Formats: sequence, C-alpha cells, structure tokens
Amino acid sequence: MDYAAALVDQDRQFADMLRGADLSAPVPTCPGWTLTQLLRHLGRGHRWAAQMIREHSTEPIDPRAVEGGKPPADDEGALEWVAGGGQIVLDAVAAADADTRVWTAVGPRPASWWIRRRLHESTVHRADAAIALGAPYSLPADLAADGVTEWIELLVVEQQPLPDGVSLHLHATDVDAEWTVRGTAAGLTFEPSHSKATAAVRGPATELLLAITRRRSDPSLELFGDDTVWRTWLDNTPF
Repeated sequence: MDYAAALVDQDRQFADMLRGADLSAPVPTCPGWTLTQLLRHLGRGHRWAAQMIREHSTEPIDPRAVEGGKPPADDEGALEWVAGGGQIVLDAVAAADADTRVWTAVGPRPASWWIRRRLHESTVHRADAAIALGAPYSLPADLAADGVTEWIELLVVEQQPLPDGVSLHLHATDVDAEWTVRGTAAGLTFEPSHSKATAAVRGPATELLLAITRRRSDPSLELFGDDTVWRTWLDNTPF
C-alpha cells in the first residue's frame, strides 16, 4: 500500500468535506470540539510529528510549541493548511532519512512509522467530520483493514482491553482480512488470521474500523458469541 499517497489524498478529502461548512458546528464523536478544533488538531498533529522527525527528537515536543501549529484565521486558508499537513510529514521523512529513529508513543521507531500513523489519524478524523456533517463516508476496503491492523498494533503496546483468557475475532467481509486478539497474563496479543474466539464481530472493513475506534456501530456488523466481550473491548480502549 502506498501510505504516502493515501495520506495526501485523505487530507485533501478532509479539507474538501469541510469546504462551505459551518466550522463552528460540534463534532459528536469528539465531545466538546467543533469542526475548527478538529481541523486544528489534525493539522497541528501532522506538523508536530514532522517537527520531531526534522529534529530527530527522542522525546515528545510540546504541541503548543509546534512551528506553524495554528491555521490561518480565514476558513479557506485553514482548509488549505490542513490539506497540506500530510505532505509536511512526507517532506520531513524524506529529509531525515526514513530509517532515522525518533520518538513515538510506542517507543523509538523509524521516522517512516509516522506516515502510516498520521494516515490513519486522518482517516478516522475524516469520519468524525463526516458524522458531524451528516455526510457519506467510505474508505477503500484495504485501507480500512490496514487501519484496523494499525489500531490493534497500538493497543498491543499500550492497552490491556481484554481479561486473561478472553479473545475477540474480527472478520472483514469485503477484503481478505481477519484478526484475533487475546488477553493474556502478559498483555494483549494478536494474530492476523482466523481463529476460534470467545466473541466475533463480522462486517465491512470500514465499519469495523469505525466500530473499534468508537466512532459508530453500523447495523451491518454481526456479533457472535459472548457480546460482553465486545462491550468490554470498547469500554477499555481509548477514545
């Protein structure tokens, strides 16, 4: 998958979706935020990652100190600002060397790690904007499935959303992708394959991504087995 091209495309789609909208409108999936705050969060986040890459930072920088971290005051300028954020990340990676290790929330990683992370920040926040506006939202199935994988990979490092001995299977119906996550005494593990589990959730990849990131739960999703496992997963994963 071409993560770089997808990042630029998702940012452009995000900006285009907001063009002509009331940017003071609330974002239900990000309580307390408006579309302006969502836009600022995404664009500043891209620049935050890019600055750490440029500086070869081994520690997080204060988001409030990010260079160019505030969008222009006019709506059109703000939309162009957020649309160009992903390219700033790509330029920083190219200048720093993709293998340069920098700070991430899951430990030191090559600078190129940030391209995929920022891509899926964009895919999910574009969903936030679509939900706020009542607009349609879709992703290519392979991109949505990669977002599911990336989210689970973050949780394996950071969270323990399932008790020891409990498992959850996710199955995308529109692309060849399955995931089994297990709670163990040593932490969460996962394998990208089919396996018998305590509970299973089945549906289109985009809907699986939006469900596990707690954006929406579509009726097209099918739940099998112990439904408390799915609720426990959602209750114990970050917003």
